[in-house]
Amino acid sequence: MNDRLTALKLFSRAGRVGSFSSAGRELGLSQPSASRLIAALEAEVGATLFNRTTRAVTLTDAGATYLTRVEAILAALDEADHEARGTGELRGVLRIGTPISFGLREIIPRLPAFMKQHPALKIELRVTDRYPDIVTEGMDVSFQFGELPDSSAMLRKLIHQPRILTASPDYLRERGTPTMPSDLAHHSVIISPAHPSPTFSFGKDGRVTTVRVDNQLAITINEGAVASAVAGLGIAASSLNSVRTELESGALVRILSDWDFGSMEVNALFVSGKTIKPAARAFTDFLVAELRR
Repeated sequence: MNDRLTALKLFSRAGRVGSFSSAGRELGLSQPSASRLIAALEAEVGATLFNRTTRAVTLTDAGATYLTRVEAILAALDEADHEARGTGELRGVLRIGTPISFGLREIIPRLPAFMKQHPALKIELRVTDRYPDIVTEGMDVSFQFGELPDSSAMLRKLIHQPRILTASPDYLRERGTPTMPSDLAHHSVIISPAHPSPTFSFGKDGRVTTVRVDNQLAITINEGAVASAVAGLGIAASSLNSVRTELESGALVRILSDWDFGSMEVNALFVSGKTIKPAARAFTDFLVAELRR
């Protein structure tokens, strides 16, 4: 790889992660080498691209403008290389963001088949139950549920998953099984990102029933809510796919199944205005096909 192309890739990553050393490690460069390449790039461009402090580096206004142009060039080059090979082979690094539950239950089990198809592709899977900033964190695609806070991102709607309520058999034996939404007012309902509000609404026969629930436990990740429900700590809301394994094993039981509790939309997010990386597009297509089987 020539120095100019290496410098542009380094600049792109440093602009996203805010660190020469972190960006350099991704490209197999030492911190001094990374710093020298960036300094040489700035000299060649004729502008200061980064503000440097002892804690971090941040883009200058000129650097931010340059980054937009450079990333478009790098993405176009990646696309050109992909098309020139003509084999469908993917190379480079694919950075994927995903909620914990979706990552553990839907993405990771399907990764072996995808990676076997593309042995030259490296994947970084960033698993979190917060909404990541796909721009500053430098992700190629991020899978998210529900309404999205970043309206500037390009969005591809993938599937809808029913939202359901579940509880353990032990909990239901002890507390009884709700047969009407109003019964939830007398139960312990676990609050989680799948349904962060204590107000629950249900539809049936064209009517909407709303009930405010009591919660003794609130938890910040959906996988924790599922584990808590299995442990008998209360009733948990989740997408159907998030508890499919527990329902099949009998660890959890679905309740109020004849009431419509809404659905959770799964979306793929890409950086707006940026050419979608071939690997990100290919993986999204692969995942959609798998989920719709």
